[in-house]
Amino acid sequence: MQVCLNGPRGAAAGARVPLSPEAMAESAAEAVAAGATDIHLHPKTPCGQDTLSARVVAVTLEAVRARVPVPVGVTTGAWSEPDPAARLARIRSWTVLPDHASVNWHEPGAEKVAGALIDLGVGVEAGIWSGTDAAARFARSSLGPRVLRVLAEVTDTRPDTAEDTARELLAGLGPAHGRPVLLHGEDGGAWPVLWLAGRLGLATRIGLEDTLTLPNGEQALSNAQLITEGLTGHGRAVRSP
Repeated sequence: MQVCLNGPRGAAAGARVPLSPEAMAESAAEAVAAGATDIHLHPKTPCGQDTLSARVVAVTLEAVRARVPVPVGVTTGAWSEPDPAARLARIRSWTVLPDHASVNWHEPGAEKVAGALIDLGVGVEAGIWSGTDAAARFARSSLGPRVLRVLAEVTDTRPDTAEDTARELLAGLGPAHGRPVLLHGEDGGAWPVLWLAGRLGLATRIGLEDTLTLPNGEQALSNAQLITEGLTGHGRAVRSP
C-alpha cells in the first residue's frame, strides 16, 4: 500500500495536508507505522506550490528518508514545470535522487522525462490517466518494458461510476508491457477504486492527495488514518467475491 502524502493540494486543503519537508517526514513516518510500504509525495515551495527545484527535492527527500526505511518517490507533473525542456533540465539537475518518480504519459515530453529518469537510475511510475490517450501512447512506447510500474489513475470522481471507469482503463492498458499495475482513484472515486483494486489483487494507494475523507464521509485526520482504513478495506475487498 502506497501512501500519497499531499499531491498538488495547498494550504486551502487544511493543516492536515503536509506541505513542508518536516511535515511530510512526520506524516510519512506515521503512515509507515500504520502499514504503508511506499511513499509518493510532491515537494513544495515555501508558498505551497509543487516544484521540481533540485534544492527543494533534495531537502524534502533527505527529511523523509531520515524518518522512514521505505522507497520514496516524487511527482514530475507538468504543472510543476510546464515547459518540457525546462522540466528535463530541472530533473537532470537533481543532486539527491528519489527511488522513483511518476510520469504522466499524456503530458507533453513524457517519454523524454521517463528516459532521463531511467538514465539516472530512478524508477519510473508510468501515470496512465483515464479520459486521456495515455494507455494507447504507453502501448506503443519502447520504454514501457523498462518502467518500474504503471499507475492506473482513475480521474472519474463519481463514486457510482468510478469502478466502471477503472475497469475500462485496465482493459485499455491490456498487458501493460508486463509491468505491475497500481490502481487508484481520487476524491469521490478513491474508495470504490481502492476496493476494486483489492478484489482484483492489484496494488493500490491512498492518502491526502487522493481523498480528504474516510469512506463514511468524515474528514480524514491524517495520512496514517487513511492508510489504516485503506488496509482494512483493501483486505476486506480481497475476500469479497
